[in-house]
Amino acid sequence: MTNPTAPTAYRTPPVPTAPAIELVVMDMAGTTVADDGLVIDAFDSAATAVGLAETGAEREDARRYVLETMGQSKIEVFRALFGAEDRAQAANTAFEAAYDARIDGGVMPIPDAAETITSLREAGIAVVLTTGFSPAMQHRILDALGWQTIADAYLAPGDAVRGRPHPDLVLTAAMRVQVGDMANVAVVGDTSSDILSGRRAGASIVVGVLTGAHRAETLRGAGATDVLDSVAALPALLMP
Repeated sequence: MTNPTAPTAYRTPPVPTAPAIELVVMDMAGTTVADDGLVIDAFDSAATAVGLAETGAEREDARRYVLETMGQSKIEVFRALFGAEDRAQAANTAFEAAYDARIDGGVMPIPDAAETITSLREAGIAVVLTTGFSPAMQHRILDALGWQTIADAYLAPGDAVRGRPHPDLVLTAAMRVQVGDMANVAVVGDTSSDILSGRRAGASIVVGVLTGAHRAETLRGAGATDVLDSVAALPALLMP
């Protein structure tokens, strides 16, 4: 017979453990790749090519919009700025030509970015590099850096894959490397669009880095779970 006065034994619930990260989806420009202001320079060339005044409020407003939307698909940015599809396409063509002309010697790895990618992969974590540039421009940058085989996969906006801040690039990366649970995915980027993309995809860790376009308060405001000085600190976060 149970003693009604006996103290009740309570089992301490187990402490939940953080999910093991199987995939890191990393942005390129500003996160793993430095381009020394090439995006703004190329934008100025594109804006001039489609007839935007070289000085004045309209040019400054457009330049500010480009900075605010860093990380997003460039053609979508030009559609928002210039409206008509033919004008947006002309701007995108001029932008890519100007950027391409300065890639050699104008882009370089963020310090320790290559080593970080390598250490993650050696630990069994897949790495997918993503961008807001076109696929052709992404591969041009990879060729300039000699990064053709540094990651498990490379993704850019294109047919059936929308650019950031949509979740498509992150979800496509997870499908590409066959991750079963989005809780096992980390997303890393230097812009609010990178952070929003990771949040919308359901990644459990969404990291902002301070080597690119946006500051810590902007990254945190977008929902970053962590803000790091650079990707060099990522292994310590994911593999403590």
